[in-house]
Parts: sequence; structure tokens; C-alpha cells
Amino acid sequence: MDMVTHPYAGTGAYPQSYYAASANPAPLRPRLEGRHEVDICVVGGGYSGLSTAITLLEQGHSVTLIEGARIGWGASGRNGGQIVNGLNAGLHVFRRRFGDEVAQNVAALFMEGGQIIRDRVARYGIDCDLKEGNVFAAFNDRHMRELREKRDLWASYGLDSLQMLTRDEMRQHAATDLYCGGMIDTKGGHMHPLNLALGEAAAVERLGGTIHEMSPVISADTDGARPVIRTANGEVHARTLVLCGNAYLKGVVPGLEWRVMPVSTQVMATEPLGADRARALMPADTCVEDVRYILDYYRMSADNRLLFGGGSVYGGTDPRDIKRKLVRSMERVFPSLKSTRIDHAWSGNFALSFTRVPQMGRIGPSTYFAHGYSGHGVVGSHLFGRILGEAINGDLSRFDMFANLPWLPFPGGRTFRVPYSVLGSWWYAARDRLGV
Repeated sequence: MDMVTHPYAGTGAYPQSYYAASANPAPLRPRLEGRHEVDICVVGGGYSGLSTAITLLEQGHSVTLIEGARIGWGASGRNGGQIVNGLNAGLHVFRRRFGDEVAQNVAALFMEGGQIIRDRVARYGIDCDLKEGNVFAAFNDRHMRELREKRDLWASYGLDSLQMLTRDEMRQHAATDLYCGGMIDTKGGHMHPLNLALGEAAAVERLGGTIHEMSPVISADTDGARPVIRTANGEVHARTLVLCGNAYLKGVVPGLEWRVMPVSTQVMATEPLGADRARALMPADTCVEDVRYILDYYRMSADNRLLFGGGSVYGGTDPRDIKRKLVRSMERVFPSLKSTRIDHAWSGNFALSFTRVPQMGRIGPSTYFAHGYSGHGVVGSHLFGRILGEAINGDLSRFDMFANLPWLPFPGGRTFRVPYSVLGSWWYAARDRLGV
């Protein structure tokens, strides 16, 4: 592959987010310098790469992890911090597209990503403000019907953590007149996402792994028996290569790049509201997302700020004024927060697949990849990282299930995939506004 300039080369500073401002202390790991021969090389210091590395290190392998900026610099350190079980594509999608056997196998994995997070927080003493419970908020009868159908479908596969909420019960999670009811997943939760990533990186090093930051990969040769990745100052020759760059591997492996589309979402943090005001707004201290196609999501931080996110920009560009975009939605949910100071606002990309089914596979004889969590990456990336580790360790059963699922390109190809997706989002947003 020809050498290319990586779009994130030289970026080391975290975005000006609440998470970066409240991050636990972490060392700056050295850049990759010179030539290295390694056993397993993982590219990407987000949840997928960290989960893969931890899985392999716990199995006794030697792992080197390469990150283009800082640990958790991308979506893993910018997201809403919500542990939402399942995958973006619902069980009904897996059953309709791939049959009941696949749906049953996928359902058996739905809670695993969240449990991986809890287990690692406990095992490695990760301080990330982990809390329990996530709630889905409904605006109308159609939304409530869809939530009941989801609850019943999950129950038919043995998943019993979903409970319906009446209008009054919903007020315990969001004290607003906006919703007619909702549903809680008692096995969901929320946490400080960047501190989770930083704690997992510390676990990688405690287990004997090596991490290089500030080392964006600018080319990858995946055809040979020993794949090679190159950075501006070094190169790694590996027995096995794992690509976990998700929405941030532009130009490195074109065959993977066009399988997904970067989409940006935005988050902001208010000034500290104080414990009494925070509990008045969200008494149960769960996290909430509504069920519209273009949704709002929010929760309280450990220091009683409202973290409020939403919106999407196809193609991964940042909106000109994030605060303006989100404040109106926040005040619609909580009118009492009008004129509340916003201390932080930031944007980040996730990788969207056309079918909303995450993709996992192998290119060349010794290179693995996983990407395309489509907005459900907190749990999906931890799960897929474990499955990648299992495959490299010799157990291909769960890897093959996902690797063998067909994937579909975006209609319109490279040129028209963004406008096509925008038109689709307009259609679903119009349905949400009309309540049909």
C-alpha cells in the first residue's frame, strides 16, 4: 500500500470535553520508534483494542498496542457513557435477516459486554463512577408499543432485565412532563468513559502488555504471512495483527474504510447543579435515552452536572455550534435548566454500518478486524474484543458466527452514501415529529 498522511497524525491533545477535564492521571506512553518484531499487534487504543489486548494478555499472549493519539482519544473517551445492552440492530433484525438460530446465539451475548465492563472494573480497580440502570423514554403510544414488543421479544429469548415504566414511574428517572412512559433495563448502567479506557490501559500494562501512543498508523501490509504496520517513526512486524481503528482508520485500509461511514454525535456538560437539584431532576440517578431515530441521551455525572447528548452528522463532520444545537433539546426536557451555564461541549465519531450490524472478520492470512458498532460501541466493542481474543487464541466459534454474516455496502457508493443516509434520517425524523 502507498504511504498516506494519516488525518490524525500529530494530534495528542484530548478534545475539550468534560471527560478530559475530569480524567484520572495517566502517563503519556512513548511513540513507536524503529523496527519491532512482535507476537500480536493491536491497532487502536479504544475499547475494542483494549478489550482484545486484555483478553489475549489474560490468556498468556504477548501484546503490543499502537494508538494514533492518546488512549481513549476517539469515541471510547467521548461517548455518552451509557451501558446499553444489546447491539444497534435488534433481535428482530437478526431473526428476520439471518434466522432464529443466529438470533438465539446473538441474544446469548446481549448482556456480556456490560458484564465484561463490570468484571474488569472490579478486577483491576478501575475508578470510573460506575452506576446501574438505563432507561428508554417514550413520547407517544407508538413508542410504548415498540418498547413492549422489545421487552416481550427479549423475554422470549430468556432476557428478563427489561421492565415497563408508567408516566409516573418515568418521573423517577427524568422529572419532566415530556414522556408518557418508558422502559428500564436493570442490567444497563453508566460510567465515565474516558476513565474506563484509561483504567483498561493500565490493566494492559499491569498484565505485561506494551502501549505506544502518538503513533498513527500510516500504512498496513496485510497480505503477507507476517503483517506489517508503519508509522511516521517506526514499523511493527507481527505474527498477528488486529485492526480496531473503527471510525478513525481513514486511508489506512481502504477495503475496510468503505464498509462503514463515520457519523458524529455531540455531548455537552452543564455547570455543577448541586446534589439536591441533580436528584430533583433525575431522582434514580440512572441514564436516559429516548427512542426516536435521532435521539437525546443524558445522565448526571459524579459531580452533579447534566451530561446531555444527541444529534448526528453523517460523514463525521462537527457542527458549527454544538451548544446551540443541544441546549434547545435540553431545555425541552428540563425547562428549569434554561440559562444554565454550559461548561463543556464536544463532538466525536462512531462508525455506522448500513445494516447496523457490527462487522468482524479477517483480511489476509493473519489480520483481524472489528468495527461498525453503529452507536452501541460501549458494550459491543468490549464483547467483540473478547471474541477477537478468543479467535486468535484458537476458539473461532463465536468469531465465525459474526464473520460469516453478510454485510451490505451503503447505497450510492462512496460518493452518495452520505446524502442517501441524510435523506433516510430526514424520513425517520419526520415520522418521530408526526408520531407515526
